[in-house]
Amino acid sequence: MTTHPSKAGTKGVPRAARELQVLAAATEEFGRHGYEATTVAAIATRVGVTKPLLHQYFGSKQDLYLACLDPVGERLLGAVRTAMAEPAADAPPTSLRVLAALFTALEGRRDAWFVLYDATLPPDSEAARRASYYRTAIDDLAATGTADLLQSAGAGDPLDADALKYAWRGLCTALVRWWINHPDQSPEAMTQRCARIFAAARAIGLTDDEHA
Repeated sequence: MTTHPSKAGTKGVPRAARELQVLAAATEEFGRHGYEATTVAAIATRVGVTKPLLHQYFGSKQDLYLACLDPVGERLLGAVRTAMAEPAADAPPTSLRVLAALFTALEGRRDAWFVLYDATLPPDSEAARRASYYRTAIDDLAATGTADLLQSAGAGDPLDADALKYAWRGLCTALVRWWINHPDQSPEAMTQRCARIFAAARAIGLTDDEHA
């Protein structure tokens, strides 16, 4: 009996299961080392398959990156959209809801953040264009949230909102990087930590205002 090529695996592993193994390993490699430094050969070695087999399954290195990027981008974008939906009356502030959603979406795959926010993607490549699409969509949501925050604080300069949008992306990236270095911290613990940090920042601001 001949096995259909689309379902054939390697070493007794069905193709669908092997593809999931490849995507998990590739997502971690791209997230940890960046697109430029990641090789298909290294991913193949991690999974225990040959480099030609990876090319057969996914095509080029860029095709494999895109196969990792799309699920990450959709998951993070969906998490932010859900967090920014109309909140309940007793819901936490938008910033904490967004961070909680990001931490939850990244749990078990924390390096995936750096698949999307990868500075080594080749300029003008499909990989860079696709990553830019997701980044822009997330930034647009962040811009809405930061503009509302500044407006409520009486700051109407649009450049303030633009600067805060980039600062927010940097904050999220820094928090995820810290989180990766502290694997024992759960999404809930990270959200609580951020709440304490934000409360301390507000307290410092109030103290500065009072002594100005």
